[in-house]
Amino acid sequence: MKKGSKALSMALSSFFVLLSFILKELAEGVAKAGDAASVAKVAGQATQGLGHGAFAPSPAAQLAVAAMLITTAIAGFPIFKKAFGALRFRIVGIDALVTIAVAGAMTIGEFWEAAAVTYLFSLGDYLESRTIEKTRSSIKALLDLAPDTVRVRRNGAELLLGPDEVLVGDIVVTKPGEKIGIDGRVREGSGYVNQATITGEPVPVFRDAGKEVFSGTILESGYLLIEAEKVGEDTSFARILHMVEEAQDRKAKTQKFLESFSRWYTPAIVISAALFFIITRDIELALTLLVIACPGALVISAPVAIVAGIGNGARRGFLVKGGDIMERLGTVKVVAFDKTGTLTIGAPEVQAVRSFTPALGEDEVLKLAALGEAYSEHPLARAIIAKAGKTGGAQSPQASRILAGKGVLFSFEDHDYLVGSRNLLAEKGLLLDVEKENTIRQEEARGRTVVLLASEKAILGFISIADTLRPEAKASISALRKLGIRHIAMLTGDNPRAAGTIAEELGIDEVRAELLPEDKVRAMESLKSSYGAVAMVGDGVNDAPALAVADLGIAMGGAGSEVAMETADVVLASVDLGRLAYGLALSRATLRVMKQNIYFALVVAGTLLAGVLLKTVNLSFGMLIHEVSVLLVILNAVRLLNFDKRSTMTAER
Repeated sequence: MKKGSKALSMALSSFFVLLSFILKELAEGVAKAGDAASVAKVAGQATQGLGHGAFAPSPAAQLAVAAMLITTAIAGFPIFKKAFGALRFRIVGIDALVTIAVAGAMTIGEFWEAAAVTYLFSLGDYLESRTIEKTRSSIKALLDLAPDTVRVRRNGAELLLGPDEVLVGDIVVTKPGEKIGIDGRVREGSGYVNQATITGEPVPVFRDAGKEVFSGTILESGYLLIEAEKVGEDTSFARILHMVEEAQDRKAKTQKFLESFSRWYTPAIVISAALFFIITRDIELALTLLVIACPGALVISAPVAIVAGIGNGARRGFLVKGGDIMERLGTVKVVAFDKTGTLTIGAPEVQAVRSFTPALGEDEVLKLAALGEAYSEHPLARAIIAKAGKTGGAQSPQASRILAGKGVLFSFEDHDYLVGSRNLLAEKGLLLDVEKENTIRQEEARGRTVVLLASEKAILGFISIADTLRPEAKASISALRKLGIRHIAMLTGDNPRAAGTIAEELGIDEVRAELLPEDKVRAMESLKSSYGAVAMVGDGVNDAPALAVADLGIAMGGAGSEVAMETADVVLASVDLGRLAYGLALSRATLRVMKQNIYFALVVAGTLLAGVLLKTVNLSFGMLIHEVSVLLVILNAVRLLNFDKRSTMTAER
């Protein structure tokens, strides 16, 4: 039923149920005076045949019964329709229970009970749908931010096109206040861009020539000409929307269990009510049992919390790929971090260059190393190339072979060279003497990474590189411990001394250094066997294998990274490590709300059952309590929409 017609139906049924109640009370007053039949007798005459009453029915009683029937028809029609529609697929749901109860009440002349039950159920359903809309508001708001049009410059003219009509390489013109409709790089102009839709960061960032921008972000001031690199469904914003939409369909384990339980539980209640009637011959009691046994609050307890939690996270740049992942995230006790680009900012810089041979100066060592790293995408390689560029640039190697996690073999001017770790050099039979080893150890003790340069016969020199720790890294590690994370490890390809220095500064429990990508996979298996479920946090590119084998893979700075979006279970859209602690706190709060809702629903169901057996709960009162319990479950979940770091909904330890 559409939103408008549903509201109209509720308004009409509200009017008639109120009219029914007023006329019912008026008729009862007349009946007590002994002048006419009561509503109950009018109902009895309607079901058993006229002429059985001692008095003629009053107009108020007749009108009351008519109003009750109209209420039942208006409020009950959607219920009956859904019940019969579900039965076509052999599904006995809550609507079927209510339909049976209403039919039974009508049969025994309990018109008021029938009207009250259908009205209360419809009212509850209406309020539930409105409240659930609020739990989806974060996701809906995200969807509404998708750009409608893009201004493209073609052949000297500016055209307004749909986002799907833009081509890679097009120049997109963006003015103040407009949404950016593509992923690309700024060609001309400058301005401040609000990237909250992608990174969750509310503070606008400055963008000028050469800087990357994303679809769905807003240019708050300035003027940008952007060359489109990703368009349509390939943009970061489109992938985020797709991921969030899919996440709502991936159900938590608890949710799956409750839905499976409901499929068997509901038919069992129908059979139990029938047996109850056969034993007690009390049809009203049996019908009341049908109504109060509706598992509505129990069934909705998990999904409404999951939707609210995922929506909150999406709004703040913490993207969870499904309810099952949100549930597992809430139980994580061990976290493993990659170092470069995760605990550090991922922009290392050359700190020192040293030559071990008089034949080469420090500039020559740097330039030769840059030659070897020319085709590498590793952050350390980029640091060497950037430094060499400042001192005069570098040529291209004649041949180059990248050895993942070790270094590079290359040729230049008919000579072979190696750039990489001491392990790579040792494999080639090149060992450091005591003096060189001590010099390198001093650099590593300062938290620096040493990249060695060697020819076929001798070690020629080294380059010392350091990355800067993320400003929020130490506070984030501390926050994780407060959330109950009992073991934190760092997995890195760096040397043990540099990694150990960083780990000690951050308060990390365990360091596994000099790891190749396959070694990180084995390290993850080891951590899982020692501590149980492990979450791995990496950059989503170099750490893809480890992210894939982890119980939960969490990719840092996933905006713009297709590998991050595909490999990880959770994507931190920004490079703020603090989002991890926030996300874990949110997942724990979501898990806690789910448990609260389930326990509450079970307590309400048990209490109502006891009330029915003690004959203190009737049909309409049972439905009222049922609907109130469903609404309270939803309202409890809605609190997750306002969850933040300072929320009073503190995470469980």
